[in-house]
Amino acid sequence: MTILSALLTPPPTRNRAPLPATGRAGRNLPAAIGVSAVLIAGILASLVFEKKYFVGVVILAVCGALWELAGAFARKGIALPLLPLWVGSAGIAITAWTLGAEGAFGAYLATVGACVLWSFVERAEAEDGTILEASPHDVPRTDAHDEARRSRSVDATASVLAATYLPFLASFAVLLAAQDHGVAKVITLFALPIANDTGGWLVGITMGRNPMAPAVSPKKSWEGFAGSLIAAVGAGAACLAFLDGPLWAGAALGACCTIVATLGDLGESLLKRDLGLKDMGTLLPGHGGLMDRLDSILVTAPIVYLFTLIPW
Repeated sequence: MTILSALLTPPPTRNRAPLPATGRAGRNLPAAIGVSAVLIAGILASLVFEKKYFVGVVILAVCGALWELAGAFARKGIALPLLPLWVGSAGIAITAWTLGAEGAFGAYLATVGACVLWSFVERAEAEDGTILEASPHDVPRTDAHDEARRSRSVDATASVLAATYLPFLASFAVLLAAQDHGVAKVITLFALPIANDTGGWLVGITMGRNPMAPAVSPKKSWEGFAGSLIAAVGAGAACLAFLDGPLWAGAALGACCTIVATLGDLGESLLKRDLGLKDMGTLLPGHGGLMDRLDSILVTAPIVYLFTLIPW
């Protein structure tokens, strides 16, 4: 197996023991804080020195998250077409930077089409010459024939989900960076989910009593949601004030981001539960995988972008 082949077909993700937790945090705080500091420093550096470098950061993060997602889906026998997804991710981000929202959406549609076609063709080639493909017409159709064809549809559908969830949603971060005052707007995009997660975590571990969705995410509580809401509303008001916007609009932005970030976090929890995983990956010590950090940021990006289009 060549290096490229191994890279494009990651093995099924395995559950690994997390780093030892410290205190009531439920995670290894020194590792979590250290990794967060490195990530934030890298993002800020790309924005301060030259905004176009941020496009490269987005592409690398999305491609890494896609690789994690491919390994997670491999647990269920689902093969993500990583090559067209990686090429499409770069194309979506670059067109978002150079051509704007219309160009990014066109690149997204092209990526989806390429991934669906790739999934069907790749599966058909893998089954070419097998008894499922070469059976004479007088051989009765069996469940095995149907299963082989369903697998192509499953792969194609999963590729559409991956292209939408990662490169398409991430393109809104690039669109923000390309705007006037883009650095401040991207910082706002990251500040809101960070405030949401931090506020929810602090209140949740100290006051959390009533589970929000115990069957999906046992640790998420209504008290934690209230903490997230307060922290995000405050962060939104402060960020929009810095951008010369009204405080009430910033508060509304924070509230909207809390709602969508919570739904995004629960959605990823549902996906991980279905795949039998605790974390999507282990690339970020103390956090899990890239997908585990990007979930709330990705779903928040379109909300922040839409708010920047409103003339306050």
